[in-house]
Amino acid sequence: MIPAERQHFILSCLVERDVISIAELTERLGVSHMTVRRDIQTLERQSRVTSVSGGVRLSQRLQVELPHLAKTAINADQKGAIGRAAARMVQDGMVVYLDAGTTTLEIARAICDRDALTVVTNDFVISAYLSQHSRATLYHSGGLVDGNNRSCVGEIATGTLGRFNYDIAFISTSSWTIAGLSSPTEAKRPVKSAVLERTRRAVLVSDSAKYGVVAAINILPMDVFDAVVTDGQIDAGVAGELRDMGLEVILAEMPEADDPSAGKGVEE
Repeated sequence: MIPAERQHFILSCLVERDVISIAELTERLGVSHMTVRRDIQTLERQSRVTSVSGGVRLSQRLQVELPHLAKTAINADQKGAIGRAAARMVQDGMVVYLDAGTTTLEIARAICDRDALTVVTNDFVISAYLSQHSRATLYHSGGLVDGNNRSCVGEIATGTLGRFNYDIAFISTSSWTIAGLSSPTEAKRPVKSAVLERTRRAVLVSDSAKYGVVAAINILPMDVFDAVVTDGQIDAGVAGELRDMGLEVILAEMPEADDPSAGKGVEE
């Protein structure tokens, strides 16, 4: 079988079953483990499948994004841990961009006691929190209001965000694969792109549950990032492939069950 035929066979198997193991594919295709892994990697780069521990599944589809309030209850502990891990990348004197989202809100919570920062955001919840709890210099982009996500998008927001020189930019997403970020709508792409054009260091912050989810529109390739902060549930093969692409992969440590800070975290 040539690679295209093997890959078609893998997709056909996944139409019938939610998950199939690499061991079974190796046996059924009569090829090596590495050959199957290469075929899966090809399909992953096309955002068609997602690696899971010891196997593969079809990528999930994101039709519409949940509203901000609904996101706050999803994977809260993971987001809190990611926020704390990402905050350790922030140094005094930095100009920091916090993208709209509940994962980046956790970064805001983790850096709120630092005074020697300039924070820029397009998120109303983040700006409200920092205006009450932080003495950092704070800027909001303004622009067209996206009430569902409690943030701003559009030309005015993009223009404002493009005026800053960022030391580090934390970008959130509701759907990503090894190929990059996607979204049900195009509106977020210009905002994120304007920031990434002006930052020294670009960091994707997203919990592992969003990996392997694909929306209609590709908005950013993975190679625009310098690092990814996610949780330890991400597939080890995916983490390895990200590192092979030159990205730093930081796996946030979850708090112990009896840790009083556990559960205080609040998705893109």
